[in-house]
Amino acid sequence: MTDAGEAADSRLVRIMGREGVERLRAAKVVVLGLGGVGSSCAEALARGGVGHLVLVDHDVVQPSNLNRQALAFMSTIGKKKAQVMAAMVRDINPQANAVPVEEFLLAENVGAFMEAWAADADYVVDAIDTISAKLALAEYACAHGTPLISSMGAANKLHPECLREADLFQTVNCPLCRIMRKEGRKRGIDHLRVIYSCEQPVPVEVREGATRRERTNLGTASYMPPIMGQMMAGAVLRELAGIEGPQSSPGGAR
Repeated sequence: MTDAGEAADSRLVRIMGREGVERLRAAKVVVLGLGGVGSSCAEALARGGVGHLVLVDHDVVQPSNLNRQALAFMSTIGKKKAQVMAAMVRDINPQANAVPVEEFLLAENVGAFMEAWAADADYVVDAIDTISAKLALAEYACAHGTPLISSMGAANKLHPECLREADLFQTVNCPLCRIMRKEGRKRGIDHLRVIYSCEQPVPVEVREGATRRERTNLGTASYMPPIMGQMMAGAVLRELAGIEGPQSSPGGAR
């Protein structure tokens, strides 16, 4: 391990313990989707010492990604997101095994994909946008006992203090969560760990003449998806390292 790697490792050991850090080094996490949420999550997992990362995205970096995605720079526009993210992970932690997968996850291929890439995963991070695929992932995870955390909607939200970690069926004020709850019940999904915002969405006008498919009524603040991704990484890192819930001071805050 390099001097820089040892320094980063020592800072993790101070708060997670040597055993926790070793667990992270041995862990395999699959990150599905490398947009604003997924790229920041993957970056934090790499900096947090996860030793094996499978990085999944079929898309290329586009100029519109510059406002929120950790892998989006003028120098990476046009490059495959999975390849860019894998290079970033290796630059952060040369000891990490970063595997880029240039695939588009669909509901119909979730089972085959999970068997191929996530059968031995210690955690799966869902940072994709397609609702049908998110539902299929949750259904698969419930059936197979796969540890899964899923991002909900970050669009049209402005207040990061409203971000929450919760079970899907305890969420409020999130249009995506509402759809996921309704459809999830039909599929027998009884739980799903999510990061979501309890903020009421900001009303945004649809551009005149735009089709529904264009989703021109969705706006995104530069900080919301990255913070959501960091929160997802934090949840995964703590669980893999065996960190218990927050400890409160006797007698309340001081």
